Amino acid sequence: MTRLILFNKPFGVLSQFTDTKSPSPRPTLSDFIDLPGVYPAGRLDRDSEGLLVLTDNGRLQARIADPKRRMEKTYLAQVEGAPQEADLEPLRQGLTLKDGPTRPATARLIAPPDLWPRDPPVRARKTVPDRWIEVTLTEGRNRQVRRMTAALGFPTLRLVRWRVGAWTLDGLGPGAWREG
Repeated sequence: MTRLILFNKPFGVLSQFTDTKSPSPRPTLSDFIDLPGVYPAGRLDRDSEGLLVLTDNGRLQARIADPKRRMEKTYLAQVEGAPQEADLEPLRQGLTLKDGPTRPATARLIAPPDLWPRDPPVRARKTVPDRWIEVTLTEGRNRQVRRMTAALGFPTLRLVRWRVGAWTLDGLGPGAWREG
């Protein structure tokens, strides 16, 4: 029987079980999950938070991570500045990054979500506003949401992956996991 784990990866945690190359220890999945034989289906950057799907089924792992399958992934991004709906149009059309054009994404402004506090907190600047946007991608390039918002002139301050396919973070606090 296939095992599927939904994990809320905290900020600063690597999306792998070991970190042998670093001279100083960094938190990894093994600090939170003690289940032999499960592996992440895709990655989430160390400075990003949110849903990481793990499984013991290689076929399922490949299907979730394979960009050709176009599995939707939804992110909540706190960005620097005050974008308007029209500013998000390039995300919806697809824009060109250094590694080529992106697929069109779904993007909309949202109210600040009811999330757990980040540790360490996002740096607040009194003179620079920030807003939250929701972005849904069907591809998963390295640091893609961050690069896309920066290309629009609104750098990402905090990034939380909320959904992968039909799985969400609903009811799952940082560092917690459950069977999917």
